[in-house]
Amino acid sequence: MQFFRTRAQSLDLQTRKQWIEHESKLSLSRQCNLLDVNRSSLYCKPKLDDGKDAIIMNEIRSAYEQHPFYGYRKIHEALIEKNFKHNIKKTQRLMSLTGLCAVAPYKKTSIPNKEHKVYKYLLQDLVIDHPNQAWKTDITYIKIRGGWVYLVCIIDVFSRKIMGWAISPYLDTDVCILAFEMACAYGKPGILNSDQGCQFTSEMWIERLKKEGIKISMDGKGRWADNIIIERFWRSIKYEALRFHSIESIAETRLIVKNYINFYNRERFHQSLDYRRPDEIYYGAIKTAGEFDPFLDSLALVCNSKMSVQQIRSTGVQMAL
Repeated sequence: MQFFRTRAQSLDLQTRKQWIEHESKLSLSRQCNLLDVNRSSLYCKPKLDDGKDAIIMNEIRSAYEQHPFYGYRKIHEALIEKNFKHNIKKTQRLMSLTGLCAVAPYKKTSIPNKEHKVYKYLLQDLVIDHPNQAWKTDITYIKIRGGWVYLVCIIDVFSRKIMGWAISPYLDTDVCILAFEMACAYGKPGILNSDQGCQFTSEMWIERLKKEGIKISMDGKGRWADNIIIERFWRSIKYEALRFHSIESIAETRLIVKNYINFYNRERFHQSLDYRRPDEIYYGAIKTAGEFDPFLDSLALVCNSKMSVQQIRSTGVQMAL
């Protein structure tokens, strides 16, 4: 009997409930005890969805997109102004259900997911002597009026060229994919290195890299120096561009970042490159100088829009032609 009870309790709750028979010789109380089911839950009828939650969730998303720095309390106040009558706990529950939370200056943008696989660091003692041999990527946050946005960049290790970037009020995998799609307009790396943040260990990110045949590399835990090249870029963009602006919106952030990355790639002297520019190193090494330059600005705007991956690829092909 103990063996049966242990095995049965390893199943999910819904399956255990289906095993309970109201006409059985065993009492309901005894069956519930054996299957570890709360007897009162057998009589509880689930509340039918009348569609109101979907309407409220749409309004929550709309309010959040306008003010991503609003938490559930302020979102609830915005809903009250639109004559919604539900209580604040429902707003909190629906925001939690959709994964929405106020954008705030969290120190850690790289939060690991223990259920995700972590890959080895492949750049240890590797001699990097040509473009697209290895790329690195990371996420940082930027202060804007009333909140924060997240910037993802991908950098070529050999030339220090910023291959792709994207900005979003959401700290998720989608913004990382957009940056990657932009970078792929120039080529594909042999290795792409990142930290162990949940965005870069997610199934969506891993499968996208595997589809392209790219080797996956990740920094060691607590090894900030493994990604020092892109960490150095964060210092450059924040101290050479962002600190001089009081940024009002995401659109303004995109413009400032786009202009600085163009300057960084095309004009800025790099001491580590013997005072040469990343574009000089990148295009000079692969002997295709200027091949992608004509649509760099347009591609940046496309990749930071709400277009789908298919639309981005289509637009990229059209601009290349």
